[in-house]
Amino acid sequence: MSHPTPVARRMYDLVEPIGLVPYFADESDQALMALGLRNAWDAYFAGRAAPLGRSAPAEVVHAVFYNFAPGEVARHLPRIWDLTTPEAALAARERGCVAGLRRLLGDLADTPGVTRAADLLLRAATSAPVEGRVLYAALRALPVPREPLARLWHAATLLREHRGDGHTVALLAEDIGGTQAHVLHALSIDMPAHEFGRVSHLPAAQLTAVIDGMRSRGLIGTDGWLTPTGHATKQRVESMTDRLAEAPYNALAPNELELLTATLTPISTTIRAVFPS
Repeated sequence: MSHPTPVARRMYDLVEPIGLVPYFADESDQALMALGLRNAWDAYFAGRAAPLGRSAPAEVVHAVFYNFAPGEVARHLPRIWDLTTPEAALAARERGCVAGLRRLLGDLADTPGVTRAADLLLRAATSAPVEGRVLYAALRALPVPREPLARLWHAATLLREHRGDGHTVALLAEDIGGTQAHVLHALSIDMPAHEFGRVSHLPAAQLTAVIDGMRSRGLIGTDGWLTPTGHATKQRVESMTDRLAEAPYNALAPNELELLTATLTPISTTIRAVFPS
């Protein structure tokens, strides 16, 4: 069912806090590190790349994830699979995220609203076409958890990666590379690129080369901030990302979408109170 007004941005604000749990709640990293992984980035790549399987080389994961600097993925893959297995990583990640959600939500975790939200969100999350959505398709191939809190987190992760696959398409359409995407985002929120976490660790010469390339295209001005062209490019990327993220919600009738919104709002609000970013 196609809705008369776009819903993807509205739902993004509600779903994203749940999808961010593995990156902001300690329980996920702790569960993965207990498998013998060496650091938090090992845990990141093990948890997120596990749906692609052991045989996916670093070059493929780099292409799918899109926004890591050259060589960053290869520092962790395939070595993490000498320490654990994708199956164990998937189980540990789910276990840790459910524990993190339970801690964050407190008494809300076992309410009927969580079950209703999980069922509706999962129906949306498993309804979209998989063509061209590599990471989303890999997640769709996994078994669906039975426990409501696990189902909620699984559905949010599906939708987050579905949106992420579409965001990559939008970036490619604007000829914005992975590192450039971080610079574009940082400057759009009035943060100097060298202070943005995902690129702040890069050698100064490497980051300067990226910025110089964007400046030569008219995206960044001589003052180091986005030009009108840069802002317009960022807006086109976000608009296309929203448009490409609409499909899952077409599985829900308007009244179901309103019910989903009502049940997700207290969940997301509670999580955002701890992880406002």
